[in-house]
Parts: sequence; structure tokens; C-alpha cells
Amino acid sequence: MKRFITLTIITALTVGSVMADERPRARDLGIAPGVLPTGELNAITDVDGVRVGHVSLVSGDDIRTGVTAVLPHDGNVFQDKVPAAVHTANGFGKAVGFEQVRELGTLESPVLLTNTLNVGTVMDAGARWVLEQEGNEDVRSVNVLVGETNDGYLNDIRAQYVRPQHVFSAIESAEGGLVAEGNVGAGTGTRAFGWKAGIGTASRTLPATLGGHTVGVLVQANFGGILTMDGVRVGEILGQYRFRDVLETGLELELETEQGSIMVVIATDAPVGERNLERMAKRAALGIGRTGGFMSNGSGDFMVAFSTAERVRHGADRSERTISRLNDSAMDPLFLATVEATEEAIYNSLVQAESMSGRDGRHLDAIPLERLEELFQ
Repeated sequence: MKRFITLTIITALTVGSVMADERPRARDLGIAPGVLPTGELNAITDVDGVRVGHVSLVSGDDIRTGVTAVLPHDGNVFQDKVPAAVHTANGFGKAVGFEQVRELGTLESPVLLTNTLNVGTVMDAGARWVLEQEGNEDVRSVNVLVGETNDGYLNDIRAQYVRPQHVFSAIESAEGGLVAEGNVGAGTGTRAFGWKAGIGTASRTLPATLGGHTVGVLVQANFGGILTMDGVRVGEILGQYRFRDVLETGLELELETEQGSIMVVIATDAPVGERNLERMAKRAALGIGRTGGFMSNGSGDFMVAFSTAERVRHGADRSERTISRLNDSAMDPLFLATVEATEEAIYNSLVQAESMSGRDGRHLDAIPLERLEELFQ
């Protein structure tokens, strides 16, 4: 299935949402990390109610960027907040809205992803969208959560092409079901491990004996390292890895040659509060490590986690509420599910991405699928 939405928002600019079904996902190539079963779609939308929307900006030689929106449910997220947590593994980034989530433990806006220099635009537009929702007429403050990675290798990031209408479109087009991956939305211009990357997603649904809950992950991958895929040292085998030139030739290292970052969005239907959601978010770093990422100096590695099992009604007129949540001793399967889904989402962000050229004649190849098939047969 292929979907394409064309919007005439900016002159000579094509804005679209594409399902990259021309390329396989990781499991189609025999790359199936972990021991837990996936959800039906192997996507963050396996968590009931979660929706994802993309707007991709690709035009001329230098526009390669976009916006991705993740919504926890189809209602008014400000009026019906969900338990949430954030975690910063390496803080070289421009995340917005993290402090209130840390303080209050709730999410009251869509999770919005874009590029580094458009965070302000996306925050403003996200706030406007929330304020205009029915029932929010008297709202005077809203905490919009925005994450980013730097797509400036292929995209003319200084031109700041993202506009408020792109944010509105990403949110309003969000839906459940299959999720577009690769060169879409906030992943349009990103790269990872020396290849073209982008958006990736995966999920794990626990068997009833382990609780029966689902964990879904979506990543915006734009970081480096030494790629390992399900234990296979792919980066070394294919000759594409960090510090290769220095190690093989003895050349002096050029500092700051690799700028990274990854945004990880984690959703679950398990009844867990902000404390254990933060513990899940921390485990996403282990999934990044499994892929060969090492959180370089210039990498912003941020995690956002939320649960759809509970609604926290805004302004509820009561001093107490009764909730039922999992004990800490029941968290281990959810921790493992987070690690495995994060790992596989990163693989999908790579194998679903297509080769792309961008500003100043720069080019990024897609990871070679034929070689991967040979390695994983």
C-alpha cells in the first residue's frame, strides 16, 4: 500500500506522506532481534489509540526536512493527559517541554519531531494547535513537547523551511495502522552510521504469562557509531564505521566530524506511572547500544515515554484519585520489550530509507540490501 498527500503550502514545495513499501523492513531480511514477539504491525501504533502523522518537505537541491507527530489518543490530549516521562542520555540537543514532564509526570500535547533550527516554529505551532482545540478556550498555558535532530548534512537547515501549517498537517493527518518509515517526516534528511536513515518503528506484545501488554517505539535516527545488526558486525564488514580512516590509515582525527542525535518515543498500554515510564525510557539507551551507537559528544539522545492506560483529567475537582499500577517486580518484561523494540526500530529506520542527494551536491547511499541479505541468510 502506498499513500501520498500533496499540499500546496509553499510555492514550489512538495509536501507529502509516503509509505516506503518499495524497500523491505528488517524482518524481511532475516534481521529479527530479541526473543519477544512483535505486535501485529510491529509499530508504535500497535499500542491501541496511538497515531502517527508525517509531513515531508522535499524540493529542489536543498530542502530535505519535515515534521512527525505522535499522539497518544484521539481525544483532547490537553484535557485528558497521559502519564509520561522523559530521559536525557546525552544532552547535546534542543528538546522542549521536558522539564514540566519531569515535574508533573504527564503529557498534554502531541509529541512533535523536527530539525534543530525549527524547534521554535514547531513549538509555537503546536501550542496554537492545542489552544484551538474544542474545550481549550480558557487554557492559558500549555507544555508542548518537541524533539529534534540536525538534518543539516542534506538539508539547508539555516533556511528554516518548516512552517506552522506543516505542523498542523502532521498532527491532523496522524492515524493508526501502518506507519511510514525511512525518508519521511522528521526523518526526511537524517542519516545514521554513514548511511541514509530516517524514521523507524517497532513493537513488542508480551504473552499473557508476562502481562500481555504492548510496547511500541518510534525513532528519528540521526547518529553514528559502528553498526551492529542483531549481533552481526555489519559496519565493519561493509567498511563503514566511525574512526575507520584513523584506525586503518593512521590519519589524524578530524574533531567534530560526526554530529549525531536520536529521538526515541516509547508508548505502552501497561498501567505504569511516570517513575516506571522513566525507567523504561532509560532502557532505550541499551537498545541504541545494541546497534553500535555510543552517544558521541555531539549527539543529543532523548527519550520520551507515555502510557495510554490512564487518563489524567485536566482541572479535575478532586483532591485524591485511585489508580492501579504494576508493581516494580512486574517491570522486567516491559524493560526488555523497550530494549528490543528500540533496537529494531533503528534497523527499520535504515533499511526503509532510500538513497538521497541534498544541499551542495551531498549524497547519502541507502544501506545495501543485497549485502544484508547475504549476511543474514
